[in-house]
Amino acid sequence: MKRRAFITLLGGAAAAWPLAARAQRGGKLPTIGVLGVPSSWAHWTSAFVQRLGELGWIEGRNVVIEYRWAEGRRERFSEIAAEFVRLKVDVIFTGGDAAAAAKQATSVISIVFTLGSDPVGSGLVASLARPGGNVTGLSAQQTDIAGKRLELLREVVPGLRRLAILVNVTNPQSVLEIGEVQAAARKLGLEVATFEIRQSEDIAPAFGALNGRAEAVYVCGDALTYLNRTRINSLSIGLRLPTILPQREFVEAGGLMSYGPSFTDLFRRTADIVDKILRGAKPGDIPVEQPTKFDLVINLTTAKALGLTIPESFLLRADEVIE
Repeated sequence: MKRRAFITLLGGAAAAWPLAARAQRGGKLPTIGVLGVPSSWAHWTSAFVQRLGELGWIEGRNVVIEYRWAEGRRERFSEIAAEFVRLKVDVIFTGGDAAAAAKQATSVISIVFTLGSDPVGSGLVASLARPGGNVTGLSAQQTDIAGKRLELLREVVPGLRRLAILVNVTNPQSVLEIGEVQAAARKLGLEVATFEIRQSEDIAPAFGALNGRAEAVYVCGDALTYLNRTRINSLSIGLRLPTILPQREFVEAGGLMSYGPSFTDLFRRTADIVDKILRGAKPGDIPVEQPTKFDLVINLTTAKALGLTIPESFLLRADEVIE
């Protein structure tokens, strides 16, 4: 091989090596701490890891990934974040709900969040364009699409007048979402009653309290409602209450309909941000991204159980119809 060709090849190979991977020679692989809110995140996390692999980061070869699962218990967020600080991980990757705890634990370690409902309003970042500090990620825009969800619900329940909101009030992002739902409901002329939960044991009493007081339910998405999605769905069907839900997995578990960003897509795109940080970029200089793919999913079996007839035009617009 000619010397010039060899140098070109060598230079290209060096550029392709992940920056932090070269730190292997110092004896320490770059480490990502995954603060999983529930362990049921695992299939989304696998999409994150798969995308990292496509970007050149192979778990166990040139990057270490430490997984910790909080199972929706908020007190665990701070404990896990503190553990990652002690481990001196290079990046903490977590959901928007737990990112605040990670931010309180460290101002030095890079934090990348996904599923952030309102990262500016919740104080995670200074602005979407210039986050500043050590935090960036992807917003799920749950507050921004509250109005769209209610419009879709009204198409399926055209005579809707009274709406219940089921919300975990220990989640600051869900509390922010309540305000958006209430504002959107007022514009549509809906009466709104909010039913607060703080733990799994509150869900059944909440449905008992809303019986006869609502004609449909808006469920705010977070770890608590996600982990209890089957229970929420069965209770709502038992009371013949249509539900508008935050994501596909709720509908796959028997809920009526959902509209929201593709979580698999968000987790994959978050890997691109982590890749930039491991290669030397500062999180404060990386703009917070927003979803580009939103899914409308409806469960026809549940619709029939509720006595609803879904318009054909609505079904044609759906990204997925579960029968």
